[in-house]
Amino acid sequence: MDRKAKAVVCREWGQPVQVETITVEGPRRGEITLKIAACGVCHSDLSATTGKIPYPPPLVLGHEAAGVVVEVGEGVTEFQEGDHVVSSFISMCGKCRQCVRGRPVLCENARKAMYTLPDGSVRTKDANGESLNVFGACGVMAEYATMHVDNCIQIDKAVPMQNAALVGCAVMTGVGAVFNTAQLEPGSRAAVFGIGGVGLNAIQGCVTSGAEMVIAVDSNPAKLEMAKQFGATHTVNINDVEDAAKAVKKMTGGVDYAFECVGAGAVVEQAYKCLGRGGTAVVVGVSDPKDKTSLTTLTLPADERTLKGSWLGSARPQYDFPRIIKLYQAGKLKLDELVTSTYAIEEAAQAFDDMVAGKNARGVIIM
Repeated sequence: MDRKAKAVVCREWGQPVQVETITVEGPRRGEITLKIAACGVCHSDLSATTGKIPYPPPLVLGHEAAGVVVEVGEGVTEFQEGDHVVSSFISMCGKCRQCVRGRPVLCENARKAMYTLPDGSVRTKDANGESLNVFGACGVMAEYATMHVDNCIQIDKAVPMQNAALVGCAVMTGVGAVFNTAQLEPGSRAAVFGIGGVGLNAIQGCVTSGAEMVIAVDSNPAKLEMAKQFGATHTVNINDVEDAAKAVKKMTGGVDYAFECVGAGAVVEQAYKCLGRGGTAVVVGVSDPKDKTSLTTLTLPADERTLKGSWLGSARPQYDFPRIIKLYQAGKLKLDELVTSTYAIEEAAQAFDDMVAGKNARGVIIM
């Protein structure tokens, strides 16, 4: 059935988001409709409003959410009404070389669902009946969303929705970069550049993995203080030092792992430069497509350093999301503390402004 829903929409790059009443069509074969309970406000959503992530408007924003199944489509057996679900913007065909080797984040057919559902169509229309694209096959910054079952992961109903929502991006991206991409070893020394929602999760991923030193690097004193609450043993304010990489290296002798959570070539260079011999730098942030990184090439073979990327923490969503939830339930990961502000959907523009101002670890829109 069709449902009316308030939704946060990008109408034009470079303009403030709008809250509109849209129509969300019911599910087709292999799809489910969710009543969204909570949606995190992510920098990637902001990037879609600026054109840095060039999804064509009009676009329903949101990719990091939790909700309840209210309708199932034909052929759906893995979900039923009442199930609690976290969204995933990773579309996977299950058949390509990357999918069958256990790397769904690299699915060779995923680009078909960057701003539509996997079949190339959408279930969202505006008040004039015109189609609305959806961020990452999700479009979950709305009261309802119809999604393909492969973009949905069932979770324990006992987990608060506003916490569970963050597993869909910020937590998975930061923690996964440590667990899956870097595979950090106990006793390691690590640095995290950029202490937003993703950076905080990279920090607690390092702590959970047994790092002996975790250095948080940022320009915001409040965020550096928050980093300590998530387990950082040391902090570096880039405004207080001439060279952040040298400051980290002086403190540690060179880290084993560095995580770039900003999305800027210059910061990637800093993360790489602070590595010790045999160290690994993991690029997590989403940069402008035109951005470049410059390295001293000889350090790659001479020091056996590694520079690699991590997309959504190299996630296998159906496996990793429940794993993260269990770590949270066991008291080994913080989720409650990540939610520093909540907003009504009508306050979406304010939520984006607060994110830009660096006021939140994570702001969450509560439907």
